[in-house]
Amino acid sequence: MFRWLRVLPWLFLCLSLPRAAFGAEEPLISAPWAALMEARTGQFLYSKNAHAERPPASTTKILTAVLALELGRLDAEVTVSKYAATTPGASIDLVAGTTWRLGDLIKGALMNSGNDATVAIAEHLAGSEETFAWMMNRKSRLIGAYRSHFVNPNGLPADNHYSTAYDLAVMSRYALQHPVFRRIVATREDEINGSPDQKRLLYNTNRLLTSYPGADGVKTGTTEEAGQCLVASATREGRQLIAVVLRSWDRYEDASRLLDYGFNAFHLELVQAGQRVGTIYVPNGRPQELPVVSSSDVAWTVPVEDMEGLEKRVLLPRAVKAPVRKGQVVGTIQLLYRGEEVASAPLVAAREIQAESWLSRFLKGPN
Repeated sequence: MFRWLRVLPWLFLCLSLPRAAFGAEEPLISAPWAALMEARTGQFLYSKNAHAERPPASTTKILTAVLALELGRLDAEVTVSKYAATTPGASIDLVAGTTWRLGDLIKGALMNSGNDATVAIAEHLAGSEETFAWMMNRKSRLIGAYRSHFVNPNGLPADNHYSTAYDLAVMSRYALQHPVFRRIVATREDEINGSPDQKRLLYNTNRLLTSYPGADGVKTGTTEEAGQCLVASATREGRQLIAVVLRSWDRYEDASRLLDYGFNAFHLELVQAGQRVGTIYVPNGRPQELPVVSSSDVAWTVPVEDMEGLEKRVLLPRAVKAPVRKGQVVGTIQLLYRGEEVASAPLVAAREIQAESWLSRFLKGPN
């Protein structure tokens, strides 16, 4: 009965709005604090009180894992202290005095949301939770998450421990660039082994991995103070989106609605690094055609209904003289939205072209 009482406000909101709210218009969600980001560009496609400071619960562990992956060795042995083993809340049941690989503790923190695993990580890397929290705060600012402050590595309720939907999206985008992090948060089940004779079966707490097409992360979080929280990511046809919902009535439904909105209502224009975008005439070269590619990804996201406002410009000279080095900058590619440049990259030579010898030019005669 009490479970139904919790769902009633959500049902009322859903039934009271027209069907159009679930189409191209902004989605209806129950979470008071939320954000949706295009992972490739870092653009925010949706924002709802996204800069408000909120308790982040176990989504805190995203940043803990980032530090562990960047500062530690995955095969390093970590001995569990009595303090770590008695950490309250979600746990992977670590026993004091046992030894685990750091990589396995990261799995336990991200997949099973083990608070004990995060404390063991913090003590291993920094000697104490307090010092590790200082490292977390410094790292969050370096990433660009300026409105977050952490006092522990797991998100257990504490004064002055907070983040925002915006910051959690920024931190997740950064974390997802690490291949090990990306692999762990997309894993549904795994097994880790410690010594002596320790074994744990891990089951990812993120149910979206089994219910949403393309879901590949990131982290759940739940405390009485924070409510239901979720940072969710999904990838379709090369596009990855990151949705954040805090204190949601139904975090999986809310995140699914945000992700659907991002995939359906927005278009990602992308020129990938190494993609051929044109050719240049090389009058004295062998050969005389120079293929030109983008030196890096150039991308921008626009509403589907406003795609006409997006323009791609390829700026190249009509000809260049040989010799030409592979990778030599020969032009620029620009994306403009409503007349303003929003992204650009140098265009470079895709191959080397040698200058034709004077004898060869003489024998060929005039063109």
